[in-house]
Formats: sequence, C-alpha cells, structure tokens
Amino acid sequence: MGNSNSVSLPDLAATQALALRLARVLRAGDTVFLTGDLGAGKTTFARTIIQTLCGVDDAPSPTYTLIQTYDWSGGELWHADLYRIEDASELDELGLDDAFGDAIMLVEWPDRLFGQAPDDRLELDLEMLGDSAGDSMDRPRRAGLTGFGEWETRLDDI
Repeated sequence: MGNSNSVSLPDLAATQALALRLARVLRAGDTVFLTGDLGAGKTTFARTIIQTLCGVDDAPSPTYTLIQTYDWSGGELWHADLYRIEDASELDELGLDDAFGDAIMLVEWPDRLFGQAPDDRLELDLEMLGDSAGDSMDRPRRAGLTGFGEWETRLDDI
C-alpha cells in the first residue's frame, strides 16, 4: 500500500516550507502527485518547488496548457494539470510516458491518468481545514504524504 504520514500546515508559510523540504530531495525521474479539492493549494505547492529548483518566480498554472516544462540543474521539470483531461486517449498527445522516469513530474489531478501511474511516486494530498471564511491560502491545511515504490523509504527524508 505504501508508507504514509500526515503533516499539519497551519498557514501558507508552513505549506511553502513543506514544498521547500520536498524540493531539496527531488531528483530526476521523481513523480509527485498533488491531490486535493479546488483551492487546496496544489498549484501554490508546485510553484514553490518550481521557484526553488528552476528559479522561476511566477510560474503560470498549466490549467489551460495542461503542461509547463522547466529546466533545472538536473534536467527537466514538468508541471502537469490534468483537470481538463476527460479520456485516456488525450494523454497520448502530452508525452507523459516519455517524461516519467526522466524528468521531475509534478502532476495535479493524477486521477485523470486513468491508472497509468508510475510505481515509484509520492502522493501528496492537501486538505483544507477550519472555517471556509477568509482567504483560502491563509487557511490551515493537512498534507497527507504516501510513498510508493522507492518513495516508501525516501518519505522520511522530507
């Protein structure tokens, strides 16, 4: 099933700090699935990793382009948002198969991969907590982290 743990994220700074810790252990070929409801902070989390590894301060959301690619010192980083994917055949055009195992892959809405997930992956589920009033980025969250394959042992490095 995988190795799991949960991290309390009381504010935006804590969420970004977790993303920074993850960025420090990422290497070429790593896949990170980012799950959670709309507004849970998936794109903000990915942007923090992109800024840390690639030096891009204002990475655009790939909601409409589906994929944004970046260069970093260890190769490529792909940020995919699969929210608009409706059929497995649409995935063929994206070239994800070629990138899995080579690039760092940050994948939002990985359920749209239709079972084509790599065996070695980290799944990060962001859950908003507390009252729904106010700015959603300042709301407390909980991050559930589950490592599969080699991530079962690497999870403790984050």
